[in-house]
Amino acid sequence: MLRKEQTVGGAGLDWGKLVFGTRVDTHGFIKHVWRDGQWDEGEMVEEPYVKMHVLANVFHYGQAIFEGQKAFHCKDGKVRIFNDRMNHVRMSRGAERMGMPTMPAEMFQAALTRVVKANLDFVPPYGSGASLYLRPFMVGSGPQLGLGASSEYTFMVVASPVGPYYGSAVPATVVEDYDRAAPMGVGAVKCAGNYAADIVPAARAKKQGFPICLYLDAKEHRYVEEFSTSNFVAITKSNVYLTPDSQSVLDSVTNSCLEKLAADMGLTVERRRIDFDAEVASFKEVGAVGTGVVITVVQSIQQGDKVHNFEQPSEVLTKLYNKLRAIQTGDEPDPHGWMREVA
Repeated sequence: MLRKEQTVGGAGLDWGKLVFGTRVDTHGFIKHVWRDGQWDEGEMVEEPYVKMHVLANVFHYGQAIFEGQKAFHCKDGKVRIFNDRMNHVRMSRGAERMGMPTMPAEMFQAALTRVVKANLDFVPPYGSGASLYLRPFMVGSGPQLGLGASSEYTFMVVASPVGPYYGSAVPATVVEDYDRAAPMGVGAVKCAGNYAADIVPAARAKKQGFPICLYLDAKEHRYVEEFSTSNFVAITKSNVYLTPDSQSVLDSVTNSCLEKLAADMGLTVERRRIDFDAEVASFKEVGAVGTGVVITVVQSIQQGDKVHNFEQPSEVLTKLYNKLRAIQTGDEPDPHGWMREVA
């Protein structure tokens, strides 16, 4: 039986020492099943395991997509989720590309709300610097031996309290001998396989002292695409907020919101192809942006024997980070209507 009486922070964890990626088993997760053309009502599950047929589509043919978002305990005592409307839109696009069923926005948001309310004990208290990470994901769970779309799908939402992803400015390296996503492929989809492809190059980069690596386009290895875990953003010396326009790049919810905040601050915002060699010298600041990292300042990018250094401290990106975090925690107004109250 899921716990009925909970309070924000009731789990009593050392909230200030949380880092992103530490697994914490919470009170439960929600599970919906799609079969015969419709979704069920969903159920809350306490045990952190899922039983599936050994021939479930996801194990063999990789039908799996996911999202990432956060819930925050705000200054006024309320708990709110950040911009889950955009996550639903992106997940729907991904489902269509992967041959999976979509779901109504009401079902998606209700599932998130149920998970947050079932895990209030694990929502980090206001002022801790931490948040409750939410991962909605869908897999092909129907058993089959031949290649094709699954006959059944399982949609789940899990939660875990998290702290900062990196915590400080990091050096990056350009990946020279691996591609992240092919043109006309699924680079713009948040599917599991895109991240599996990064495991080996990312592990190698970390051994060389680079917490993140940058991928260039697969066709010419010339244009900036994306960091391992997040979108690429540059602030140029002419104060342009610049991010790549590519059909192989995931459309980051965080990046889209930062573009609006940058425009609010008077910066010019551009989405276009970025020629790395021709333009890197014009970058004043560089950041990796996404739900997990929010904004991680990149202090340098190494390509072969060449190292490109950027301004430290990163003034503009720090202002944008502080502005977004203040909106998320209720320290400042939410002019764009991104926050949804859930508890």
